[in-house]
Amino acid sequence: MGPPNDVAAAFAMSPGGNVIMRHRLLLRDGEPVELSWSFYPVDIAAGSPLVSRKKIRGGAPRVLADLGFPERYFDDRISVRQPTVNEVEGLDLPADVPVFRQFRVVYSDFQRPVEVSILIKGGHLYELSYHQAADQ
Repeated sequence: MGPPNDVAAAFAMSPGGNVIMRHRLLLRDGEPVELSWSFYPVDIAAGSPLVSRKKIRGGAPRVLADLGFPERYFDDRISVRQPTVNEVEGLDLPADVPVFRQFRVVYSDFQRPVEVSILIKGGHLYELSYHQAADQ
């Protein structure tokens, strides 16, 4: 499948390139709390458990490491916006609740992006918290 433009840009893909996509709805105590889309380069993920719809024991980080692409670091971009109709329905959001949109790029060795995830979370369930050392 062809990825969204921001995902293609994160992978530095040529137009018309394909990725493997996994889509999940995360539940807490039976209630929806997060919509998640994770994208992987075909040359890494083809033939691996990442192409399956099943839950992966040890998760994607274990699969990527087993394939020779251990996660080394990630970059997050977080924004807040009003939800789409599908997000309101999928997350069973109360009226007028904004969502957090988290755009994460996971890198392996040699700064190669190996996963891009888009996570949507109801603003009434989450807060952002940061800790950063001050320059001395």
